[in-house]
Amino acid sequence: MKIHQEGYSVILKFFLAILAFNVIMGLLLAAYPVWQYLLYGASLIFFTIVSLFFRVPNRPFDVDSDNSIICPADGKVVVIEDVVEPEFFNDMRKQVSIFMSISNVHINWYPVEGVIKYVKYHAGQYLVAFHPKSSEKNERNTVVVGNKHGDVMFRQIAGYVARKIVSYAKKDLKVSRGDQAGMIKFGSRVDLFLPMDAQIDVKLNQKVSAGKTIIGRLAQTSENQRKNYKKSRSSLKSVTS
Repeated sequence: MKIHQEGYSVILKFFLAILAFNVIMGLLLAAYPVWQYLLYGASLIFFTIVSLFFRVPNRPFDVDSDNSIICPADGKVVVIEDVVEPEFFNDMRKQVSIFMSISNVHINWYPVEGVIKYVKYHAGQYLVAFHPKSSEKNERNTVVVGNKHGDVMFRQIAGYVARKIVSYAKKDLKVSRGDQAGMIKFGSRVDLFLPMDAQIDVKLNQKVSAGKTIIGRLAQTSENQRKNYKKSRSSLKSVTS
């Protein structure tokens, strides 16, 4: 099993802490060998689970078209809805959110190719990741990738247990589908904000795999069509506000 570079220091710290705990408890339980064995077995299971958090899977990231949106994380789709995205786009977007459980791979990948136009880290709270407000209230890191078929926002969100977001994104960096975007140590959630004309191919509560599941497709529109679409959305917002 290949271990992600972000996991080496964490795994070492856990190993030393578990080793120290087992030495102390082993001495205290010297008269109770059965309890010693149970303790050692439980510690081994716990250490294995922690190590698995940082496993690196071999994923192909094959796509059948250049407008495909590849799933950026393993987990389950917990949100599919139309929302107003206020941080960067300031207009309506299709939101697709993926919740990562403790058993999922915790690495995140870029869902589309393009050039990074925006990167911003936000300190915040640590609500449970499936909470409706976690996308706005929790610690998070937002990245916008400029794709020729439309801009895509990719947001890593920390949860109640996950307290560390790792991001490799830098403004003006060119990325491809399957490039590692970073990871959320011990899980949590990834949000995608897509153009309103994007096609969504996943369903609510569907289990998805990074690199294997296609979230949807960006509309293959010309630049002029896309500008007109944005103008129409702006006009609609002005009328309704």
